[in-house]
Amino acid sequence: MQAIFEIGAVSAKQFPDPDYPEVVFVGRSNVGKSSLLNNLVGAKKLARVSTTPGKTREINFFLVDEQLRFVDLPGYGYAKTSHENRRSWGRLITTYFEIGRPLALIVLLIDSRLPLQQSDAGVLRWFIEAGFPLQVVLTKIDKLKQGERVRQERILGTALEELGYRNRILLFSSVRNIGRKELLHRIYTAAGSG
Repeated sequence: MQAIFEIGAVSAKQFPDPDYPEVVFVGRSNVGKSSLLNNLVGAKKLARVSTTPGKTREINFFLVDEQLRFVDLPGYGYAKTSHENRRSWGRLITTYFEIGRPLALIVLLIDSRLPLQQSDAGVLRWFIEAGFPLQVVLTKIDKLKQGERVRQERILGTALEELGYRNRILLFSSVRNIGRKELLHRIYTAAGSG
């Protein structure tokens, strides 16, 4: 798989032409989004892994295999940023979803170790109500023992179902390479390339 960084857009004017299906990655700060993206494309430094959660302020676009685009949204739930910054990032993200980009799939990343967070629930509800194609992925499952993993998958699955999520939940670990094949299959199928 070949992935090329195109642009870190801070305004809608900088978005690339909508000429490829787009797969959007979204999740709370520190959920492991950059690690997951790097794992998917087999590159160590395509997406920058920040030591400061919530530092990414732009929407990053990556062209993948010259047939689809990965879109990396800024993490939400960041505490150490100004209210104005949070509002402007929110506007940029909302604009992305409202201007009719060629959206093939939203990959919503949720930390498998935690109960469903209010911010995750709010984002999930918004995507479901808008009718966007959605795939939930539980990250960092390598940090859980087998019994904990089964329990968390059940608890989070129930919480997601109560919010209206009906698709299969995928488990992912960048460290142990768990779930990569399944997620790539889901992505390429949604983008019409698989």
